[in-house]
Amino acid sequence: MSSQYERTILNKLLDKYERSKSFTGDNQVNQKFSVKLLALFPQYTNHANYELFQAVNEAIDILARKKLIFAKGNSAGVCSEVSLNLAGSEAAYKYLNRVPKKAIHNSVRQILAAYQDKNAILNRFCRAQTARILTNKTLQFFSDDLREFENILIAVDALLRIESETFVRDFSVRIFKDSKIFDRISSKVENLLFEYGDFPEKNQVLENLNLVKNPTYVNFKGAGSIEISGQKLDLSKLRSDLAISSALLPDIDKIQISGRAVITIENLTSFHTTGCSDMFVIYLGGFHNSVRREFIQKIAQQNPGVTFYHFGDIDAGGFYILEHLKRQTGVEFQPYKMDLETLRQYQDYAKKLTDNDRDRLTKLRDGQFKTVISYMLENDCKLEQEAIRLK
Repeated sequence: MSSQYERTILNKLLDKYERSKSFTGDNQVNQKFSVKLLALFPQYTNHANYELFQAVNEAIDILARKKLIFAKGNSAGVCSEVSLNLAGSEAAYKYLNRVPKKAIHNSVRQILAAYQDKNAILNRFCRAQTARILTNKTLQFFSDDLREFENILIAVDALLRIESETFVRDFSVRIFKDSKIFDRISSKVENLLFEYGDFPEKNQVLENLNLVKNPTYVNFKGAGSIEISGQKLDLSKLRSDLAISSALLPDIDKIQISGRAVITIENLTSFHTTGCSDMFVIYLGGFHNSVRREFIQKIAQQNPGVTFYHFGDIDAGGFYILEHLKRQTGVEFQPYKMDLETLRQYQDYAKKLTDNDRDRLTKLRDGQFKTVISYMLENDCKLEQEAIRLK
C-alpha cells in the first residue's frame, strides 16, 4: 500500500500532466512534469524534522525503483525535485488506484450524449461540455462524481417537464426514489438552468418551473371581482388583498376587471403599500410559475381589451422579469414607472451597479429599455421599486 507521501508526490505529478497539452496531444515538444519537494513538503529540509526527511526520501526511493518517477539527490541525500516518468504513467494510475482523466472524460461524454437531445437547455449545456473536454478545460458542475453529474442532468430534464405545482421532496422521491438527493444537487441544477436557460433571476428558477417547498398563493386586490364555485366577491369593497392557493385555481369561474388596467407588482412591500384603487393589482413575487401565469391568462381571456402593466425594480432583474412575463403569458405587458423619468425623480434613493448588473444591463441595452439602461450604465445607478410610491 502506498504511503501518504508517495500519493502526494505522484498525484501532484499526474495533476500537472492532466492539465498539459501533452495530455491532449496538442504539444509539439516533449514536456517534463516536475515538482519541487519543498513546495509539497515545506519542512522537508528542516533538520528538526528528520522523521519527515526520512519518510519523504523513502517515498521517493520507492517510486523511483518502480520507475514511476525520476529523482536525483545531492551528496547529503536531499532531493530538490522529482519528475514523472511518462512511460510509466499507466502504472502510476494503477499504483494509486486512480481513474485516468481520459477514462473519466469518456464516461462523461457517454452521459452527455444520452441527455443532449432531451431539451434545448441540456442541448446547449452538453455541447458546451463536450467542447470543454476537447480543449481539456474544467467541466461545469462536475466534481469527479459521475453519479451526481448524471443526477443533475436527470433533474434538469425532469424539471422542464413539470406541468403543475410540485413539492421539492415529492419531486426528489419521484425522480430519485430518495427525498434528499435533489436537495444535495439543487444549487448546481439552479446554476445550470440559469446559465443555459432563460430565467430572470437565479434564486427563483425552481419556483418558475413549478418546484416549490410550500404551496403557492396568488395575492390580488383592487378594481375587480372574482367568482369561485358560483360565489362572487367584489374586491373593490375590501380594504386589503385576497389570496387563493394553487389548488383553488381550477374553481375560478370568472374574474371581471372594473378598473382601467391590471398591474402586476414584483415586490410584496410595494404590493401592500400601493393605493391604485382604479387598477386590479396582482403580486408577482419576483417569479411567475404556472399558477400565476394561468391566473393572468384567465384574466386576459375573460377581459379582452384590458391594459396590462408590470411594476418592478429599475434594474436588470426587473427588466428581465418583465420580458420573461410577456413571453411566458403571451400578454403584452407595458412597463409601469420603470422609465428614465422615474429613475431621475427618485435619484436620491438609487444604488450603485455591481459588475453583474453591468453585464446583464449591457445585454439588454439595445432593447425596449435602451434609454434608461444607457443612463444607468453612464451614471452607475439602479433603483428598487420600494423607493417609488404609487398612487
